[in-house]
Amino acid sequence: MRKKSGIFCFLPLFLSLPLLLAPLQARAQSADEIVRKVVGNELWADGHDHSRWMYRDAYKSPDKDIVKMAIETPQGNLSMVIEDHGQPPSSQEHQADLARIQRMVTDPTFRAQQKKNEQHDGQQARDMLQMLPDAFVWTIVNRSGDDVTLSFHPNPNFSPGSMNAKVLAAMSGTMVVDETVMRLKALRGHLDQPVEFAWGLLGHLDAGGVFRIERADIGDGSWQITGMHVHISGRALFFKTIGDQEDEVTSDYHPVPADVNIQKAAEMLRDGEVARILGIDTHPGA
Repeated sequence: MRKKSGIFCFLPLFLSLPLLLAPLQARAQSADEIVRKVVGNELWADGHDHSRWMYRDAYKSPDKDIVKMAIETPQGNLSMVIEDHGQPPSSQEHQADLARIQRMVTDPTFRAQQKKNEQHDGQQARDMLQMLPDAFVWTIVNRSGDDVTLSFHPNPNFSPGSMNAKVLAAMSGTMVVDETVMRLKALRGHLDQPVEFAWGLLGHLDAGGVFRIERADIGDGSWQITGMHVHISGRALFFKTIGDQEDEVTSDYHPVPADVNIQKAAEMLRDGEVARILGIDTHPGA
């Protein structure tokens, strides 16, 4: 699962390649079986899906409201802002963007740090994904076409081993699965009660926080997060507000040719080729 694939890019691996590629002969019979198969598939895909994509990324937080075009390469991912709070970026902002892109191309230390950050986010996502079968009690709610919806609530026998696990284990919600391929389509949750860290000494998260993740097959069997909405708040040590208030939507996915490296990707951003492929007008009103 890609992005921050963030706090939720969600057990040892249960499924082999032949099972993934072959049509399912029968649907899973229990909620637990469905969840474990989905987790196994997502973990397998995370390690084996090496496809690269270019796409449009719209992100909002309390201090940001930007739209950018992004392109993935084996050496690292690049992006360029095309809209800031509903307006084209200023000349100064655009030059800063170009300088950052150039640094990614020419500075291996900077590139390695970005890669390390991505790997850290990815590992957190995998750790949380692995917790899903055991952190919750799962129930099948309904089936509609190829989709099955399951509800979840905290498992009283689960002992979270980290702060992230403690937050996750305090949630309840629903998960939607494409049952034909056993892939995660949507995950929605909310904090049923406040979460305290170190008995409240280090901080807490308020009850009522919510998150929602949407995923889709963007082509060739590659599933990506197309929407992530996190609205959680609380207080930390010294009364600093903590939590996440962010919304991110990605769209217009196109495959990146196999021969595109980071240098070529930078050229494609700078000369407008990525914008043309994505159908983005970088000069509105011109």
